[in-house]
Amino acid sequence: MSDNLHYTPQEMMAIATGREIRDGELAIFGVGLSMLAGYFAQAHHAPNVRSLTEGGVFGATPVGGLPWGIECNRISSNAVSFTNALDAIGFLVASGRCDVGVIGAAQVDKHGNVNTTGIWGGEIGERYSLPKTRLTGAGGANDIASGARRFVIMANHEKKRFVDNVDYISSPGYLDGGDARKRHGFIGDGPSAIITTLGILRPHPQTKEFELSGWFSFSNIEEVRANTGWDLKIAKDAVPVPEPTGEELAALREVDKTGMLRKK
Repeated sequence: MSDNLHYTPQEMMAIATGREIRDGELAIFGVGLSMLAGYFAQAHHAPNVRSLTEGGVFGATPVGGLPWGIECNRISSNAVSFTNALDAIGFLVASGRCDVGVIGAAQVDKHGNVNTTGIWGGEIGERYSLPKTRLTGAGGANDIASGARRFVIMANHEKKRFVDNVDYISSPGYLDGGDARKRHGFIGDGPSAIITTLGILRPHPQTKEFELSGWFSFSNIEEVRANTGWDLKIAKDAVPVPEPTGEELAALREVDKTGMLRKK
């Protein structure tokens, strides 16, 4: 980390995710960090991004800090228009019109499948059994993972979260790899990146197994691999990820006015 630029791993993760969003895209954001990444992109390099929340708030710019929810006053106060979840998820995303989505993950595996339902600690079996830990559920993430042209996953990089196979698929990545999404008729192309508090993983073009594409300045290949629950491969073109610029940090913190991520 540069002596002149002090930032948290969560801020680096949000900036790296925001860099994935392109100007002019129709983009849907989940709650929390994914909103921060999306609205950072809008403030910094994608002023014409058409932002959308799962609740149908369209074309907003956050006021007073990071929104608390998908219909929070911090984004609803100056939205271009309001619709509802049925329009946002059921029509725009499900029809393949949404260019990019950003979702979080409690557990993610080597093929980009996301679990936000529960932790069983092993196979569930033929009959449903209660999880050891119940999670918050998928919300609209399943719809985004199924229908958006591509989506980005954000997750804290810990071995307990990065597993060989998730306990339960709440939101589909590449299922068992290869052309599985095409065989099962998904509209969206799948996850384009997993961005973590240590680096960036991207899918292999053929196998769709996620490989290390880049690591942050405060991390290294060994640390990333040690915190991954499968035998993480290193992409041939893997490189260190550029640190945030002063302009990027300023844009991010304009969205996160309350400094939520700087407290982590």
